[in-house]
Amino acid sequence: MNSTAPNSSKRADLPTTERPTGPIFFARWRVRLGYPLAIVVLLLAHPEARSIVVGGLLGAVGLLIRALAAGHLHKQDMLTVSGPYAHTRNPLYFGSAILTLGAALAMNSWIAAALLCGYFALFYSVVMRREEGELRFHHGVKFEEYAKAVPLFFPRLTAANLGQGAAASFSFAQYKKNREYRAAVGFLLLLVLLVIDWRLRWIY
Repeated sequence: MNSTAPNSSKRADLPTTERPTGPIFFARWRVRLGYPLAIVVLLLAHPEARSIVVGGLLGAVGLLIRALAAGHLHKQDMLTVSGPYAHTRNPLYFGSAILTLGAALAMNSWIAAALLCGYFALFYSVVMRREEGELRFHHGVKFEEYAKAVPLFFPRLTAANLGQGAAASFSFAQYKKNREYRAAVGFLLLLVLLVIDWRLRWIY
C-alpha cells in the first residue's frame, strides 16, 4: 500500500480523525516471523520438477506486479494512484499473494501451502487495514475519493479515472529506491533451494 507522509501538519483537507493506533505487532513482525516460517515450510516441502516450474512461473507473475507497483510508489511523498495503484490500493500485497501461491505450489506440500497462505492472510489483512487508516489520516479527503474508486485488494479490470496523478509513468529509479529487487532475489533463492532438495531426493 501507499506509504504515509511524515509531516501531518501540512495536511489541509483532512477529516477530523485521530491517528490510527491499531495492532502494530502484525506490522512489526510480519517480516521477522517470515524467516523461521520459511525454514519450517522448506523442511516440509516435497518439490518435484513440475511443481518448481509451475510455482516459479506463477511467482514470476507476482514479482512482475510487485515490480510495476514499486516503480510507481513514492513512499512518504504523495498518495500514489498511478500504474497498478489505479486498479488496486494494494498492488504490492496483491503481487505478494500471487508470489505466496507460487511458492506454495513449488513446494508441493499441502501443509507448507496451508502455513504460507494462513500466515499471509492473517498478517497482511491486518497490515492493510492499519496502513489504510494511516493513509486516511495523512491524506484525508483525497484518500477517501481514491478508496471509493479503487478496491482494497482484488484489482478492478480497468484503471480508475483518478485525474492527473494517474498519468505518472513507471520509474526504474523508483523501483531501485524501493529495493524491490530483494523480493526477486529472495524468490530465486527459494527456487534454488527447492531444486537442490528435489535433486537430492531424486538421487537418494
